[in-house]
Amino acid sequence: MHQVIKQFFWLMVWGIAFAYIEASVVVYLRKIYYPQGFSFPVVIAQNSIIIVEVVRELATLVILWATASLAYPRVQSRVGAFMVLFGTWDIFYYLFLKLVLNWPQDLESWDILFLIPLPWAGPVWAPVVVSLGLVYSGSAILLRNEKGFFLDFDRAFIWIEFVAAAVIIVSFLIPGQAVIEQSTPEHFPYYLFWAGFIAGFSSFLYKFYRSR
Repeated sequence: MHQVIKQFFWLMVWGIAFAYIEASVVVYLRKIYYPQGFSFPVVIAQNSIIIVEVVRELATLVILWATASLAYPRVQSRVGAFMVLFGTWDIFYYLFLKLVLNWPQDLESWDILFLIPLPWAGPVWAPVVVSLGLVYSGSAILLRNEKGFFLDFDRAFIWIEFVAAAVIIVSFLIPGQAVIEQSTPEHFPYYLFWAGFIAGFSSFLYKFYRSR
């Protein structure tokens, strides 16, 4: 158990440290493009900068998965570690932005969340809720795996999680259209977000606790 705690501790440290690195990049970009403070409508950067940002996001996902793969030999444990890393990184990313830039003003503040395949937008609380779910689920998977038990993620479960994730992403892509149009998002599709999150998270809880 000591080794389990130690490994999990360093996963959290890694996620927090990486969150600071990602936040620092955003600090630089906002000092350049939003010297008066970030707000919508967004400033459209040069194509070269947009390409760099898209590749950086892809590189971030690769780094997260590579770290999880180096930490654990089994695919299920790697997925769990990836979830913990992603969730920790995202939560502390916003905490560091708050400390450095005093942004977001509150959890209802709108943000550009991702750029692949199109811009995602949403209130800050939404990605934080997803990240909390990821940290919880990933931690549960890792703790179960360390006891020598591996969950049976059947095809039906995988499809439910895939559809739930797609619904959440769509809830971000809809207001993300405002980024393309250089306008201000006026509405977040709560019904889509919560439908996707509740379906995905409850499905995981059912699978996890039923397998005990």
